[in-house]
Amino acid sequence: MALKLDKTIMKRVSCIDIGTNTALLLIADLEPESGTINPLYHQQTIVRLGKNVDAEKIIDQAALQRLIACLSEYRQISDQHNAEEIIAAGTSALRDAQNHHEVISEVAREAGITIRCIAGHEEAELTFFGAVAGMSNIPDLFTVIDIGGGSTEISIGSATALEESVSLNIGSVRLTERLFTTLPPPQHEVDAAKKHINDLLTSSLLPFFAARDHVYGVAGTLTTIAQVSQGLKHFDALKVHNYPLSFNEVHTFLEKLKESSLEQIIHLGIPDGRADVITMGTLILHQFMRLLGVAEIRVSIQGLRFGIAQQELLRLQGNI
Repeated sequence: MALKLDKTIMKRVSCIDIGTNTALLLIADLEPESGTINPLYHQQTIVRLGKNVDAEKIIDQAALQRLIACLSEYRQISDQHNAEEIIAAGTSALRDAQNHHEVISEVAREAGITIRCIAGHEEAELTFFGAVAGMSNIPDLFTVIDIGGGSTEISIGSATALEESVSLNIGSVRLTERLFTTLPPPQHEVDAAKKHINDLLTSSLLPFFAARDHVYGVAGTLTTIAQVSQGLKHFDALKVHNYPLSFNEVHTFLEKLKESSLEQIIHLGIPDGRADVITMGTLILHQFMRLLGVAEIRVSIQGLRFGIAQQELLRLQGNI
């Protein structure tokens, strides 16, 4: 039915964001006539697909099996919700892995899901529009930052047009594996990480100063800090989404993390699988806000998978 491009037809889709650390599922009804995305189901699973990919440039067998198990479950959930199509996108870890073709083939065979490996600029664009999809009072010009496990995307534009974006190989998993040997990290490792992050950011941030007063942030680092800053022991989407996260909150949290062991970080309510990389993720966010002069950032629980849904909605409307 969707092939008729009839704008009155609703389509139910499953959109999957396969990141370096986490795989996220969104099942939503797309309504071309009203132009709305109606979310029905969310799930996230820490897969750590990118474990050791920065150093070894391959996705190992254990990570592949974790991905297959996750996507087999997502396939089952999608079927239970009568999703008409599953759209899956792989990002930084898949881009970097020399064996990504084999991984994609194995997943298709075992889980029945075809993954499309997307470039950094496409990830930035989809995340940019996904971050604010369905939001009201969107400013004329705004910036979106997506701190992932393998890379960080920064984009600027309006609700109708992306003006510029950059994808940088600074992610919470990548840099933790590369630069931290223990938690809490010794000061010289923190200093080295800060210098590395600063070197990449300072050469890329100039276009984004124009919208530093209107910044949205997506992905696990941002949502976790928003959760902890509100004293929540468990994730609450309603309280985290659109939360105004201040630089002072990020700074205070970073100072605490710099002195915390893995066990102490988990005790804060941060799940195992994210706890070991949250210190680096927070450092990346802290340096971005400091260098750009961002006093406050709006946290969005959306991101790439909502961008995938938005893209499919535009296709149904005949706009792309």
